[in-house]
Amino acid sequence: MAQYERKLPHIQPENRYLFVTWRLYGSLPRHVLYDQYTTQGHAFVAHDRALAEDRKGPTWLENPSVAEIVAQAILHGADSRKFYELYPWVIMSNHVHLLILPLVAIATITRWLKGSTAHEANRLLGRTGYPFWQAESYDRYVRDEREFVRIANYIEANPVSAGLVASPELWPFPNASYGAGQKAYPT
Repeated sequence: MAQYERKLPHIQPENRYLFVTWRLYGSLPRHVLYDQYTTQGHAFVAHDRALAEDRKGPTWLENPSVAEIVAQAILHGADSRKFYELYPWVIMSNHVHLLILPLVAIATITRWLKGSTAHEANRLLGRTGYPFWQAESYDRYVRDEREFVRIANYIEANPVSAGLVASPELWPFPNASYGAGQKAYPT
């Protein structure tokens, strides 16, 4: 089991799916009260919902050209680099969710994804030399098949629950479905 720590612990058991989230620099909502939630899961959902609804921070991922840079990197990481098997994922206006089966260390994956996309996005936006992504990412290893399904459904419904579209198919930066042809949850 690989593990490293920055501000958050990052634990990566072998052959386990990871739910990974990272956000734009400066997009963290400032007024979310976590003490009112009974579980860390409830607090994460509340935090994520606040993140999606917060329109005060940057929303550079609403720009289709910027979102396309991120989408292509996500696909390239799975298809060409073979860093992970890709399951549901979504690019929101100010953050990204992935459900993956990592084939390399999560630190390698996030460093590559965030580094390559930040450089290109900043260049496109005329922001060279400024931070694009928050330094820290959130990841959680998936404990069982039930949790995998719950997280996959959560990712696919994220644009709807944030009030951005009426159905997941209407969101322009995709949800890669985990349906037909995908591997089953590893036992």
